[in-house]
Amino acid sequence: MSGTADSIRLNYNQVVIGTFFYFHDQGGKYYEKINGNPFNSSYERIPVGRLRLLFPEFILCPGRKTTADSSSSSKENADAAPEEGADASYTIGIGQFAEHGSLDNCREGFIQGLAEAGIEEGTNLTILYSNAQADGGTASQIANTFAGKDVDLMCGIATPMAQAQYSLAMKTDIPVIFTAVTDPVAAELANADGTPVGEITGTSDKLPIEQQLQMIREILPDAKNIGIMYTTSEVNSESAIAEYKELAPKYGFEIIDSGISSSADIPLAADTLIGKVDCITNLTDNTVVASLPVILSKASAKNIPVFGSEIEQVKIGCLAAMGLDYIELGKQTGQMAAKVLKGEAKASEMNYETIKEAAFYGNTEVAENLGITLPESLTSSAVEMFDTIAQ
Repeated sequence: MSGTADSIRLNYNQVVIGTFFYFHDQGGKYYEKINGNPFNSSYERIPVGRLRLLFPEFILCPGRKTTADSSSSSKENADAAPEEGADASYTIGIGQFAEHGSLDNCREGFIQGLAEAGIEEGTNLTILYSNAQADGGTASQIANTFAGKDVDLMCGIATPMAQAQYSLAMKTDIPVIFTAVTDPVAAELANADGTPVGEITGTSDKLPIEQQLQMIREILPDAKNIGIMYTTSEVNSESAIAEYKELAPKYGFEIIDSGISSSADIPLAADTLIGKVDCITNLTDNTVVASLPVILSKASAKNIPVFGSEIEQVKIGCLAAMGLDYIELGKQTGQMAAKVLKGEAKASEMNYETIKEAAFYGNTEVAENLGITLPESLTSSAVEMFDTIAQ
């Protein structure tokens, strides 16, 4: 959006408050600094909730014009309407990189987290949702579409989507909230100390790798080689592989990894990897997780256990996991997004967050098929055990 303040007045209702220009775009929720300069997206745009924090004595009223030095006009405006926050509405763009259980749960939890904060779809929230189907080019197109629609906030689910959104949003003033990003620092979405690199923050699903290795050793006391498949273009997977290789010798394991470029590489890579290892452990790698049924089928045929990284993978055939609850991760993310939308905080003011607690999940049908008994030391503390393989 560009032009002078005068030209904008032809199309928008507004309030001028000192050096600030407030406009209503389909019930809009923003003001921008103008200071006599051209009105465009390079100037700071802040939600109305934050405007009310800056000007607590001023109550916004659509369709009225006033200035900060006109007390009578401000009083008339205050008398004419209730506080704007009572009926604020928002439009957000949710981009999901791939379609699989953990990311679906993130999205569900994100929407729940917003609702718990009073921002509910169908009431005061419009959601634009798109799935990139594990394609980087499509992720960029989705981000570009959201930016073109000038959404109030973008939510990027998984590292490639968050990166695509921020590359667009950093040129505008749209905040980005990410979730299911394993290593925000490696993805260049956060600084080394956890602070944001711009108007972007969110939650990390960093894997409890050491706890996973402890679990595998307890279940498979004689295993030596652990296989891991990962996508070479996903920085979150590369950082997880590095940590696995660092910690594995401590538990008597060697990591044998297999990198892929796309889902088309998975069948052959799986066949090769299965012939070299005693078991496979899965990351939160989006391309691999989206094709997990293929890997599970091939591994089952060779009686090779596959360990998951979260609950949904155990449901569909992984033997066990020390995993995260992605619904809760999504809720945590939604609550962060609500603060930004309401103007209680800017994304650049909040460090990214993680869920530190991992829990054991196991599948007794998979264990029976493999001829493995899951240790009671693990099952007795399990958050959930499954006795069937979900189709």
